[in-house]
Amino acid sequence: MEKEKKKPKWRPEDDKQCMARLAGIGDALYAIGGKWKLQIIVALTEGVSRFNEIQRTITGISSKVLAAELKELELNGFVKRTIIAQTPVTIEYKLTDYALTLHQVLDALSDWGTKHRAKIKQEMK
Repeated sequence: MEKEKKKPKWRPEDDKQCMARLAGIGDALYAIGGKWKLQIIVALTEGVSRFNEIQRTITGISSKVLAAELKELELNGFVKRTIIAQTPVTIEYKLTDYALTLHQVLDALSDWGTKHRAKIKQEMK
């Protein structure tokens, strides 16, 4: 018979590490969570800059939701809004240098999402 592996003893620092990790994930999700924020960031990464361009790029987002999400992204330091005084007035959105720190996170999520979709398709066959 195979010996049962004993669970390691619980240590107080285990809870601290878990709580710190959960807090970090909670902070990240507060800043970039939801259905639209990361999609907006990706659209801006690809060079889209005007409100209507962003809305056309992201299928299914309403103008009201897009406006609210852009405002939140601006408040959290991910997006810079610039008003160009011309006729008609033009408003452009650009990612900040801070938003570019999400590059590895976006790549990891994209890779994982692609693998997950393939896995689910395979399991459905």
